[in-house]
Amino acid sequence: MTSLDRRSVLRAAASAAAAGALATGCDPHRDEDTGAVPSAGLRPSGAGHVPPAPVRAARPPTRAPGLPVRIEHGPRTGKAVALTFHGAGDPKLATALLAEAERAGARVTVLAVGTWLDAQPAMARRILDGGHELGNHTLHHRNIDALPAAEAYAEITGCADRLRKLTGTIGSWFRPSQTRRATDLVAGLARKAGYPHVLSYDVDSLDANDPGAPAVQRTVLDSVGPGSVVSLHLGHAGTVAALPPILDGLRRRGLRAVTTTELVT
Repeated sequence: MTSLDRRSVLRAAASAAAAGALATGCDPHRDEDTGAVPSAGLRPSGAGHVPPAPVRAARPPTRAPGLPVRIEHGPRTGKAVALTFHGAGDPKLATALLAEAERAGARVTVLAVGTWLDAQPAMARRILDGGHELGNHTLHHRNIDALPAAEAYAEITGCADRLRKLTGTIGSWFRPSQTRRATDLVAGLARKAGYPHVLSYDVDSLDANDPGAPAVQRTVLDSVGPGSVVSLHLGHAGTVAALPPILDGLRRRGLRAVTTTELVT
């Protein structure tokens, strides 16, 4: 992406954020949050449709001996933080955000919604090819803590199946949907599905409410510290526009953005 293209993307992102044009975040009043937006650049169409090529394998589920089943943050004595993203929404915005992270030398963790992977399978390749980490954020993004055991397990394994088909593994992490912390039941079901830990967070950017880039930047930088796990969202223009100043602010504090696995192991 050229400097002109980058400025155009960020201007468009900031404009859309100010208008509140996108709302594809972890909204507790929505059972499904795929943010599936067709993109000609990512999905072949017409006669002779060719399925996406297999992506390189994702990391298997991370095991961090000595850490609890529910992980909210990493070591407070280091110089790293993890920026974690709910994986859904417009793939063009997601791609722009990943490019901004890579430009700054940052690596992030994307917890993908299974139906988003169905609609945008090329995004799995894009995430992994950028050196980022990919995980499970349930199949339909329902309120998993409120579901009966069988339905909750199907939400976890449904997304795991998509990840395995696309990447060869079930992904590095499981994050429950529409909740900050998993119940004991959900944590046990995640373990049964193959995830030793449930990934939570200690900093909520509140970007899913589309407050605008300056508010997202301020919320993150006012709360983040060594070892923080920050909750953010793909598919929001304000988040794309906020990411460069967030990364600049981290750098000024001597902090760097790494994958969650790098943070805790």
